[in-house]
Amino acid sequence: MLGHMAYKFRIYPNRNQAILINKTIGCSRFVFNHFLSKWNATYKKTGKGLTYNICSSIGNYKMEWLCITFLAYIGHVQLQR
Repeated sequence: MLGHMAYKFRIYPNRNQAILINKTIGCSRFVFNHFLSKWNATYKKTGKGLTYNICSSIGNYKMEWLCITFLAYIGHVQLQR
């Protein structure tokens, strides 16, 4: 029988790293909630939600959330995942 292995890591970020980590997590949560509301609205209209491909194509050419100032502090790669 195969057993599962896990690793635990503890990080000790300095003040600037902790601020950047918190900003990255906050921005990722904002983008997730943005697309969740779009998914819910589409589901109420059509009975079907959005797929990953639709959401990623919206994000690539529209990027309407980049107008919000606090999202400019982190890289775009973190928001695409």
